[in-house]
Amino acid sequence: MAYPDELLVTGERVLTHQHPHPKMLVLPALVFLITVGLAAYLAALISQQPWHSYGWGALAVAAVVLVVWFTVAPLLRWKCTHFVVTNRRVLVREGVLTRTGFEIPMNRITSVHFRQTVFERMLGCGTLSVESASDEPLDFEDIPNVQRVYGLLYQVADRPR
Repeated sequence: MAYPDELLVTGERVLTHQHPHPKMLVLPALVFLITVGLAAYLAALISQQPWHSYGWGALAVAAVVLVVWFTVAPLLRWKCTHFVVTNRRVLVREGVLTRTGFEIPMNRITSVHFRQTVFERMLGCGTLSVESASDEPLDFEDIPNVQRVYGLLYQVADRPR
């Protein structure tokens, strides 16, 4: 998905646009599978009870609430989180109903670092730290292909303007 052109200034182009690494969706997927499986098991257990229609209704409501809260909401948060590097700035936008965002102009970046655990190296993601001229370092977690993004940021931030 391309970053919206109306958010870019004249002459600015997107170099990379990423969502967080999909590893953050593993737990919601497991919750979905467990919820559906458990609801089906419990529905089968109570199917011979005289009150089974009320039980099925309660199970359905509980399952829907759990799926929406622990599966759909994280999926929407993932989809609505954007990490964008342009030739002029680094932008982060996140939020489903309430949007937050910030940006760092390339000319304010003083250093870029990345960290990866062994598990993150296997998955190809990591944490990117960007230090600007006056602020504390900002850590961006779960960046896919963090080494490539690090190299890209270093290359663009180091370029004379």
